[in-house]
Amino acid sequence: AFVGISISDLDSEKRLAGLNEDRYMTPASNIKLLTFLGAIQTFSKIPALEYFQESDSIYHFKSTGYPLLLHPFYPDSILLNFFKDKKTWLYHPSGNIPLQFGSGWSWDDYNYYFAAPKSVFPIYGNSVTGVIVDSEPELTPSFPLKKDNSIRNFERQRFDNQFLFNPKNWKSKDTIYHPFIPSDSLFVKLLNEATNSKVYFAKGKDSLEWKTLYTGNEELLFKGLLHDSDNGIAEALLLMIANKQKGVFKSKVAIDSLTDSWESWIPDKIQWVDGSGISRYNMTSPRTLVAVLHKIEERLPWKKIQILFPKSGISGTLKAYRGLDNVYAKTGTLRNNHNLLGYWISSKGNRYAFSIMVN
Repeated sequence: AFVGISISDLDSEKRLAGLNEDRYMTPASNIKLLTFLGAIQTFSKIPALEYFQESDSIYHFKSTGYPLLLHPFYPDSILLNFFKDKKTWLYHPSGNIPLQFGSGWSWDDYNYYFAAPKSVFPIYGNSVTGVIVDSEPELTPSFPLKKDNSIRNFERQRFDNQFLFNPKNWKSKDTIYHPFIPSDSLFVKLLNEATNSKVYFAKGKDSLEWKTLYTGNEELLFKGLLHDSDNGIAEALLLMIANKQKGVFKSKVAIDSLTDSWESWIPDKIQWVDGSGISRYNMTSPRTLVAVLHKIEERLPWKKIQILFPKSGISGTLKAYRGLDNVYAKTGTLRNNHNLLGYWISSKGNRYAFSIMVN
């Protein structure tokens, strides 16, 4: 294994120790802290929806890229109720559609929740939740389902939204999540079914006086990103940044904009291609990641960092790290790559920023 380490004093920003700290390595989910920094720099509060009221019963809406509508793990009930309270919705789809998969993603991960495809307006996390109820499978949202005794338990065909299940292998205690292939028409259909409202595509009227809905669920969103390392949320945040800054849903637009604005303080140029760290094309150095930690601490109160970051032995992806005291950090793992990036408070109360990368 190749090891890179960078440690600095969080308050003085003085470098304390380093090993191969200028070498490029694969960050895996540590890249989510770049996405997180970009999000907190771009948004003082997270926009959940843009809408326009045409009449008492007719509302127009378009996406901000917000990913928590009917999410299986982090549902935003305020946003859902906002849709349910209105009778008729007219959807204005974006003129640009993001690539569903990131550069360097493995093609055969299409069937896994961690590689759910990107879209302009995610719904249900762009994933199906499958459970066995009274010996029969139930999918939320509902999709065509066929028996297939040749598969493991439950999966989707690669190129369409036909789902398959093996009744012999799918146990009643198993809840299984698999992505579906998103589209604007499917989004409208699923929203219609979930809200019992009438949802249609809008015709014209693009130059409306849009209002923004803020649901105040930033902590829920960021805990999904950092505590549970949700890839779909990470990718959606990068698209939200691009839409806010340039009016397009393109990951590269957000990455280019952010890295240009960070040029003055980034020690080593970042090779950055997605928001989540799924891609092995992402490359950065330990000392660059530590510089990102310092910028996060400049932006957020320390108590907020302690809430949003996993704590060793207590929460998120660090819950199993019971031998570490007072560490607030983000793991980053791909096959043969193991990283830990975050903050440590010593017994004397000193605060440190560190990056440990093992590739």
